[in-house]
Amino acid sequence: MRRLGLAMNFWTKLILLAATAVLMMAGSTAPVFAEVGATEAVQGTIAKVMRVLDDDRLKGPDQVVERRHEIEEIIRERVDYEEMAKRTLGTQWSSLSHHERSEFVDLFVQLLRDTFAGRIAERSDEEVVFLSEQQEDSFARVRTQLKGRKVDTRVDFLLIHRVSDWRVYDVVIDGASIVANYRSQFMSIIRDVSYGGLVKKMRQKAVAVKGFEQIPAP
Repeated sequence: MRRLGLAMNFWTKLILLAATAVLMMAGSTAPVFAEVGATEAVQGTIAKVMRVLDDDRLKGPDQVVERRHEIEEIIRERVDYEEMAKRTLGTQWSSLSHHERSEFVDLFVQLLRDTFAGRIAERSDEEVVFLSEQQEDSFARVRTQLKGRKVDTRVDFLLIHRVSDWRVYDVVIDGASIVANYRSQFMSIIRDVSYGGLVKKMRQKAVAVKGFEQIPAP
């Protein structure tokens, strides 16, 4: 059986490092039509996650679920999950009904949160250095570098402009795209067992995660 969470090794690494980082601004391009530019949007989201991690009220074992939910809400505000899910399916997306698309997005979100939300670590010595911003029409790429004693990793955030805000739809870590990684896995499963088979696997994983979350903390 193919593992649906494999690609999120990259996402986990990003959250563990970026969410616990000391932000450094090395330069950015001025926004064209948004009050908050793409770089500032990414920077603000990471800063919010850091505040949650630093909140003494949420550091105890009894607050693990609450802290996780707060972090999930912060990330949800910045990530365009529908755009991300759409890109992971490629041409398959166009053949889905509105209901099927909605269900797939929900399952995709469950898959992401299962992989990274429970692995948020405490602050460490890594730094997120913002290198540059490239913008073309309604798309932007924010280039950053994660630096620390044990890490030196390039992380690029790909964003799309929605109404009056920038939303992340992909993250590229050392040249590896999270969306492309998932698309490769999903396409393999669809070829093997059909799109319905993929959805069935995702449903089973979501049910297992919800069941685990209902177990009281020791």
